[in-house]
Amino acid sequence: MGFSGLAFGQSTTGNIFGQAPAGDTVVATSATGVQRSVTVDADGRYTINGLPVGSYSVSLQKDGHEVSSRSNVTIQVSAGTDVSFSAAKNLESVTVTANALPAIDVTSVDSRTVITAQQLKTLPLARSAEAIALLAPGATQGSSWFTGPTGNALVSFGGASVTENAYYINGMNVTDPLNGLGGIDLPYGSIEQQETLTGGYGAAYGRSDGGVINQVGKRGTNEWHFGGQALWAPTSLRSDPKNIYNPANGKIYQYRNDNKGWNTTYDAYIGGPLIKDKLFLFTSVEASKSKDTLVSTASSNTAYKRDFHDPKWYTKLDWNINDSNIVELTAASTKHQYNGDVYAYDTSTRTLGDFEGTDTSTKTSAQMWIAKYTGYITDNLTVTAQYGKQKTEIFTSAGASIDPSIIPIAGADSENPAYTGGTPITNSQLSGTIGDPAHQTKGANYRIDLTYVLGDHTITAGIDNQRTQDLHDGEYIPAGYNWEYGKVDPGSFISETPSGEMQVDTPSNYPGGAQGYYVDQYKYQTAASVRVEQRAQYIEDSWQVSDRWLLKLGLRNDQFTNFNSNGQPYIRQTKPQWAPRLGFSWDVNGDSSFRVYGNAGRYYLALPTSVALRGASGSLFTRTYYTYTGIDANGYPTGLTPINTVNGPGQPYSENLEYGQSPDPKTVTAKSLTAQYQDEYILGFDKQLNSAWTYGAKAVYRSLKNEIDDTCQVELFTAKALEAGLDPSNLRGCYFFNPGRAATFTIPDGKGGYGEIHLSNEELGFQHAKRNYYALNLYLNHPFDGTWWGRLDYTFSRSYGNSEGQVKSDTGQSDISATQDWDYPSLMEYQNGLLHNDHKHQLKVSGGYQITPEWNVSGVISMISGAPYDCLGAYGPNGTYPAYAGPYYHWCSGKPVPSGSAGRLPWQKTVSLNVEYRPAFADNKLAFNADVFNLFNSQKPTYIYEYQNAGQFGRVRGYTTPRYVRLGVTYDF
Repeated sequence: MGFSGLAFGQSTTGNIFGQAPAGDTVVATSATGVQRSVTVDADGRYTINGLPVGSYSVSLQKDGHEVSSRSNVTIQVSAGTDVSFSAAKNLESVTVTANALPAIDVTSVDSRTVITAQQLKTLPLARSAEAIALLAPGATQGSSWFTGPTGNALVSFGGASVTENAYYINGMNVTDPLNGLGGIDLPYGSIEQQETLTGGYGAAYGRSDGGVINQVGKRGTNEWHFGGQALWAPTSLRSDPKNIYNPANGKIYQYRNDNKGWNTTYDAYIGGPLIKDKLFLFTSVEASKSKDTLVSTASSNTAYKRDFHDPKWYTKLDWNINDSNIVELTAASTKHQYNGDVYAYDTSTRTLGDFEGTDTSTKTSAQMWIAKYTGYITDNLTVTAQYGKQKTEIFTSAGASIDPSIIPIAGADSENPAYTGGTPITNSQLSGTIGDPAHQTKGANYRIDLTYVLGDHTITAGIDNQRTQDLHDGEYIPAGYNWEYGKVDPGSFISETPSGEMQVDTPSNYPGGAQGYYVDQYKYQTAASVRVEQRAQYIEDSWQVSDRWLLKLGLRNDQFTNFNSNGQPYIRQTKPQWAPRLGFSWDVNGDSSFRVYGNAGRYYLALPTSVALRGASGSLFTRTYYTYTGIDANGYPTGLTPINTVNGPGQPYSENLEYGQSPDPKTVTAKSLTAQYQDEYILGFDKQLNSAWTYGAKAVYRSLKNEIDDTCQVELFTAKALEAGLDPSNLRGCYFFNPGRAATFTIPDGKGGYGEIHLSNEELGFQHAKRNYYALNLYLNHPFDGTWWGRLDYTFSRSYGNSEGQVKSDTGQSDISATQDWDYPSLMEYQNGLLHNDHKHQLKVSGGYQITPEWNVSGVISMISGAPYDCLGAYGPNGTYPAYAGPYYHWCSGKPVPSGSAGRLPWQKTVSLNVEYRPAFADNKLAFNADVFNLFNSQKPTYIYEYQNAGQFGRVRGYTTPRYVRLGVTYDF
């Protein structure tokens, strides 16, 4: 038996390994009384796999007598801990604490950061999985455009978009089934460990080419414990947010100094044995409440008084049937509820006016449960089986302020100033669309993993299946339509084909449109219930070639099928999608003091359920265009004159031919559509500097090899259909395809059959999809030695190409794999360059110091260089609009501006501190703490307006969260 450690995919376990006298027995005993033992092999090596995370005592026994032991050995998730007894044959009953154990895990080949419950108690972090994940090297905060199901900010790993991550709780995939934006997380105080995988993960992991956030919840032990915590972040200890100014005239665009509020959080837990050594319970609850004020833009003349409620709960049962059979049951829930009141607001006098009604209320309620069985069949054979479900209810209720008789106004910045006096006119109706109140998503996950130790080989194989559903999804406009204002250069068409043929005429030909101003009546409606089936099989061999060399050889096969509302597959990717995973670890000195490791792997990603909403289901997406000669007090245009379109004057026009018709599933995608996948390569080392310090370096290269998006070249499709003798009236507006590759599309022939059109990549006019990322990470680490711990990470990285991934951070477009990129070649010209998740320099420092048994201080320092941004305007030197009417092209002032070349946002520099006092008179069980976030109140722009439109380019959209203080009291018994 070698050192090759094993932790199952989506792991809740770790392992111990080491050297000891051949023939002796090593026994690991958990805090729940479960014992695992193994005989040391003839080479003096041993491994005990599949140990649930927690604290263990590990002893060496010779002839039935204990001769040496290690106490308080913490098993970290997915990691191996070296517990060696090489000198034990000369000892008599020696006990050593875990602090003396080596800090380098030579049994893993991946890149992970594990934060323990002890660290979470004191580190000044926002209470979310993403805030913890940001401690990992290469992890950066995603664009402020995107949030998770409970309103939390999201994370980009290694240049990937924020939708390409996977979330797990106690081994179950709890990623948001709708669009991949976040997932369920545990009550903060219930997290035993959070593992953040940033690359190199084994064949048991899949469905992510970004990162993996794996939370392992606490469990009961043989001692009863209970406790609680109260936290308070008062308004009075919050700094004022910066105001946002209009770059065109220097006036206030949004007054934000009063956009502040308070938060309280209460949680409680209890855990212990229901039956000693057999049955254990841990349960917890958390209630978070916030109230704040949000003053909207000056043009809206409104402010909101907002309430947020975020309750969570978690329960875990562990049944040790015996030392060889364990059953675990987990259930968790998280909710995010918003209610608000709308008031009139006068920005010039900073005064709140009359109550105008209630805002649209929302409630997202997510629950999950999982049952897991682990059987240690023999010393060499282990089996795990698990099944779980999740459900998320996404409720939207139109508030009293949503008056269907009031038509929302969009694009007010593009109103003709001759009719407004230079100040945009809007009204109190701000919600453009409302979702179906019955909307919910569901997920089911089941997997089986088998592990067999055969000499120096630890072989694991399994299946990993998942089904996700999006039910009663849809949006509509309560008023029936919105008024959208726009402007083009005088004489330019609002919309035209790539060859210059008119789709929507120039406003200059109609009364009131001489300067290019126009308005459109925008209608939008969607409705669908769809599902996605994902299946995978994998096998992996951890081969201990010698006492110093470990090889991990894995292979995974993923299959994805997406179904439309009628249960018909419109994407079927069931042919083998082989994902090899190869890694090595070299224990250079043979004592876990110096490790060199590497990894190469391929990672596939399925499309989430939301893709079908517009891509494979009937949807309405039209505009009817007019010029106007006035604007009334509600922001409505007056003096309307219909503008001619390809469908006729005053007729609805849809760039993507979305007139509400349901598409045939055979005609939605290219015939040979293949899944998105990415290749990754890692090479690094970890080395002990001395007994107290370790340091290391890691190089990473990631390359996106294939992507899915939609293309909407109606003119090209029409020409090819006519060339093939097919009726072009049966064409769809957009088709899913693999950008940069030739494609064959199926279309109805009008006679009850089908025909095909083939387009080479040259005809489609695109470069191959590209997203490359490389990084060098350097770190210095001082593990906790009873007094202090600290870690410093510096990462140099680049992310470049012509595609961010499934979303667009420059414009905030969250239509997964259906962004405006790749719709037309003109939109992709000069797209190649630096991407929005590129942060060249990242410096992260975290640590804590136990000054006395009563006083502890800790802190987190983050210094991240700013992301690049674009300048998007009209196309070409003459400012035309060959694809869509609007500033969506990589041209500004008639000059090309390649992606990411317009400039960079400033550095984000934050310092956060925590101070904790545990008085001796309460036996250190009572604690008072204070967190100060963003100590120096550094507020820098986090994202800006990237359109060259109405003088608004460069307008700040948001700033760093201002300094605030959180006070707390905790009791643990």
